[in-house]
Amino acid sequence: MSNKLIPKTDPSQPVVYQIRIKGHLGRQWADWFEGLTITLEDNGETLLTGLVVDQAALHGLLKRVRDLGMPLLSVNRLEPDQADAPEVNP
Repeated sequence: MSNKLIPKTDPSQPVVYQIRIKGHLGRQWADWFEGLTITLEDNGETLLTGLVVDQAALHGLLKRVRDLGMPLLSVNRLEPDQADAPEVNP
């Protein structure tokens, strides 16, 4: 048996991320967040979901959240099967 890790995804391919922030963000911010889907949740949080081409792009998005002054709650990388699932709050 080998100890070699086999990556599940190709690192050169974009990955779907979900970024959760506290507070509601207007849909007019979609362009500023490079076309990520903005979902306003009933609990007062905003969920930004979409393809991120690489780690540099992810850090750029996180800097934009910081610049808004809205608290960052979580950042989750979705596996391909999760990314295809329908949203709970469209």
